[in-house]
Amino acid sequence: MSKVSIVERQKRREALVAKYASKRAALKAQVVDGSLSLEQRWEAQKQLQQLPRNASPVRLVNRCQLTGRPRGVFRRFQLGRNKLREMAMRGDVPGVVKASW
Repeated sequence: MSKVSIVERQKRREALVAKYASKRAALKAQVVDGSLSLEQRWEAQKQLQQLPRNASPVRLVNRCQLTGRPRGVFRRFQLGRNKLREMAMRGDVPGVVKASW
């Protein structure tokens, strides 16, 4: 189980990413728009850099919804490998069966 503070930090990052998503997309569109002048594009780049660092979606980490584990997380189920295995063995995850060959 991850520390509660780490999981809460992740939740705050997710909220910031959602809050600044539209503004960030508009600024990025201005930066790559070739029809704008160089000064306008440079100003858009500076405004993009002024956004909070945690507003970038790159800083988000996929975490297990049950334990908060950052590694070995299956995106489809949003569960860590350990919890996914436990739930699959109990039959809680539909469509997942133990491999045998």
